[in-house]
Amino acid sequence: MLERLNTAMEHIERNLDQQIEVAELARIALTSEYHLRRLFTALAGVPLSEYIRRRRLTVAGAEVLGGERTLLEVATRYGYGSGEAFARAFRAVHGVGPGEARRTGAALRSQPRMSFRLVVEGSTTMQYRIVEKDEFRIVGKKATVPQVHEGVNPAIAAHIQSVGPETVGRIARLTDQEPEGIISAIVYLTDSREEGAELDYWHAVVSNAEVPEDLDSVTVPAGTWAVFESTGPYPRALQEMWRDVFTQWFPSNPYATRPGPEILRTRPSKDWSESDAQLWIPVERAAL
Repeated sequence: MLERLNTAMEHIERNLDQQIEVAELARIALTSEYHLRRLFTALAGVPLSEYIRRRRLTVAGAEVLGGERTLLEVATRYGYGSGEAFARAFRAVHGVGPGEARRTGAALRSQPRMSFRLVVEGSTTMQYRIVEKDEFRIVGKKATVPQVHEGVNPAIAAHIQSVGPETVGRIARLTDQEPEGIISAIVYLTDSREEGAELDYWHAVVSNAEVPEDLDSVTVPAGTWAVFESTGPYPRALQEMWRDVFTQWFPSNPYATRPGPEILRTRPSKDWSESDAQLWIPVERAAL
């Protein structure tokens, strides 16, 4: 998988002055657009579209400083329809406009070219199982919130706080299958992983029980799930599990993510110093 992903990265570099379609990158990587976006964000720490934008403006910045083309020619070459649009994008990345950068020889910011490799440390054994699951419902309270890549998501924290103990108790009693008890679920509303992109966050249970009128629900089709388990210090063990799933397990196994909710069940100790966690990721067999 990493070899194919690096081939896709080479395609980006060769076509920074052309329209780059995610569908073509997914074809080169022999995977779906959905999995490519999800895996890239997890590995690189930045959405794929943002990486392409930064690389394009890094190369454009070198041409601005080089002075061989007019600023409008540089803008047009890298896909901007006007000098104003180019100037806005240039300033967002470099902190200075292209005209000022050329006049003053200002220091510009650079997005390094990325490639990926698998580092095998041998210190962690990942526990997982593959589960075929029939159709089920997620039942509870839903909120549409913005994507936040770093730190606490305040919208999610506020949503959880807003679900009172009585409602949480009623939701918990509806659980009737794995993963049991209160869970968190994320449903991405688009393929985008950009900061601020909207997603649905659920404080809920997995159930096929009748849904009370005051609760939200969504039906999840039958499919295959990869289930990962971790036990250890909270929240470090949980964070490391998320990291290892996308940086080690997916690149090493013949599976890809597919659209569907990502479900997390956490059981903390009384003092929240330790936790047992299960992470359910919808998957499909990857192309070989």
